[in-house]
Amino acid sequence: MADYREAFVGIDVAKLKNAIAIAECGRNGEIRYVGEVEASDASMRRIIQRIAAKFDHVHFCYEAGPTGYGLHRLIKSLGHDCMVVAPSLIPKKPGDRVKTNRRDALALARLLRAGELTAVWVPDEGHEAMRDLVRARSAAVETLRVHRQQVSAFMLKHGRVYPRKKGWTMRYLHWLQEQWFDHPAHQIALQEMVEAVRISKERVERLEKVIEEFVPNWSLGPVVRALQTLRGVDLIVAVTFATEVGDVTRFESPRQLMGYLGLVPGERSTGETVRRGAITKAGNGRVRHMLVESAWTYRHPPKLGVRKLYHLQAAPPAVREIAWKAQSRLTARYRLLAVRGKRTTVVCTAIARELAGFMWAVAREAQAIRT
Repeated sequence: MADYREAFVGIDVAKLKNAIAIAECGRNGEIRYVGEVEASDASMRRIIQRIAAKFDHVHFCYEAGPTGYGLHRLIKSLGHDCMVVAPSLIPKKPGDRVKTNRRDALALARLLRAGELTAVWVPDEGHEAMRDLVRARSAAVETLRVHRQQVSAFMLKHGRVYPRKKGWTMRYLHWLQEQWFDHPAHQIALQEMVEAVRISKERVERLEKVIEEFVPNWSLGPVVRALQTLRGVDLIVAVTFATEVGDVTRFESPRQLMGYLGLVPGERSTGETVRRGAITKAGNGRVRHMLVESAWTYRHPPKLGVRKLYHLQAAPPAVREIAWKAQSRLTARYRLLAVRGKRTTVVCTAIARELAGFMWAVAREAQAIRT
């Protein structure tokens, strides 16, 4: 046992070259910088095998980022442990203002040896593909919003105000086509912006159809179908939750999931003084935003619509029970908080927090049935 050697390797990943550092086990173990290696699979495979040949057990880590999870899968395929680290949770000294690839690699190796790093959940290739598809749809929705805003700003600048409240209906589009400007340049500008809106909207619709097509054959397809039994949770909300959160069994309680989504209140307490403020907004903002939007539907009394009834009939009894319990509780809580004079934004955030807990329960139930 005295000859057993263990090493902790920190990798600062980049587009072209990866910086590598090694920390040997033990409190006084040596921490040394290996150097920069080409980021290709062949080069990384060689350096990993060279390092592993000198030790009995090697642990690797690198920060999550735009380089993805290819390096993680490569290291795991070679039979070694690898942690993809959450960048926002890496301990840092407030006074440390120098940042280089070398220093980052050395810090990762040292912190990995100390057990001070927090890992992110790494999806498989199929899950990552669905996540990329859902995020592409989110980007398309944002592009559509920007193009619509450009049209609205253009019309307001020229004093053209739509006489009705709801915009971007067929009647609104007809109203846009009826607008006439003295200068042909203004007319061309408007037509180009309206065309950009049309193209963006068609792109969103294409991506939504593709998502609907791929969900039945996805490993988390049963979870997506079960989540749609909840009020305010349609296909896009359910698939976004499933792709961003992943395996809900990694959260031991709904409270952990709420904290992961940044829906719990922040706190600065000391001694007998307790101060709680707004939500932390830490973690995944995409799911948090959609849950807050879904929470608005709970301002209405409990009721089963035709489309929701279809999802409930196809769901297992345990899931149906959770869905009805969620609707009964959250609608009552919405009314209670509103009667107390809470702002609607605060009310919806509180409802979104509890909705995340019910989604945790439904997803776990769906996964248990599937397995």
